[in-house]
Amino acid sequence: MIDHRIQVLRVVAARGTVTGAAQALNYTPSTVSHQLRALARDLGVTLLEPAGRGIRLTGAAHVLLRRADELSARWEEVRAELAVVAERTSESLRLCGFSTAAAALLPHAASVVRATFPYCTVQIIEADPEECFDLLLTERADLAVAVSTASLPPRADPRFDQRPLLDDPLDLLVHEDHELAGRSSVLLSEAAEADWILDRPGRPHHGLVVAACSQAGFTPAAAHEAAEWQTGAALVGAGLGVALVPRLARLPEGYRIVRVPLRGEPAPSRHVLTGVRRGSLGQPAIATALAALDEVAGGVVTA
Repeated sequence: MIDHRIQVLRVVAARGTVTGAAQALNYTPSTVSHQLRALARDLGVTLLEPAGRGIRLTGAAHVLLRRADELSARWEEVRAELAVVAERTSESLRLCGFSTAAAALLPHAASVVRATFPYCTVQIIEADPEECFDLLLTERADLAVAVSTASLPPRADPRFDQRPLLDDPLDLLVHEDHELAGRSSVLLSEAAEADWILDRPGRPHHGLVVAACSQAGFTPAAAHEAAEWQTGAALVGAGLGVALVPRLARLPEGYRIVRVPLRGEPAPSRHVLTGVRRGSLGQPAIATALAALDEVAGGVVTA
């Protein structure tokens, strides 16, 4: 097994600060600092050094991190081989994903895993995309479903194995009396003059909508902010503006709203991917969950 203190160093490197690592690990900053000092003492090297008001990883820390990525992947492979030989998967599987994935994709995967491995406890954790990879790194989750954003680790990151799952088209959400409501499809630019209901700045969906509108040649006029699909649907249903919603999102009934598909090249969409710790793909429960996600992804967007 890998020394847990090396995992702590990996999280410090990912978060950039001791405080950030402590938050990700649910530790106190003093606990993180103590573990890293003890690791440095046992190895006989310096791992962190002051840099202004923060810290900087030393050359020795970077060597250790590079080797730790290799060791972690090999250890995950060993665990997978042992599970296959023992004909018994892990006692638990933790799935994490953003809100619409947690509602539309992960329950099916959890049900399939539980049916295949009755003794395996399956937990679903709703989390923002960036948090999902923190959960994988800190081993508080085993499989993540996330929307691809610039803030996620690159596909070549040696700590993770990331694979495309589905493209989730964005629909224009309008009031049922809106002039575009009766159309079979529209160009996004046709809503350029509308009042817009956007997610809060800094959140992934806000950036996605603004980027899509920019590509269509306009900047959306933010009339209201809504972080939840139900809130956005209520505002659109009240005639207060229009919004972009993913096809994957299941909206509540009872609002006077209409989804209108977007056309164009390319039509705006979210790119959804899966992520696991590198080396863990062969673990039976993880492999079963990934196969179940592939199965449900084939029809859920167009359902």
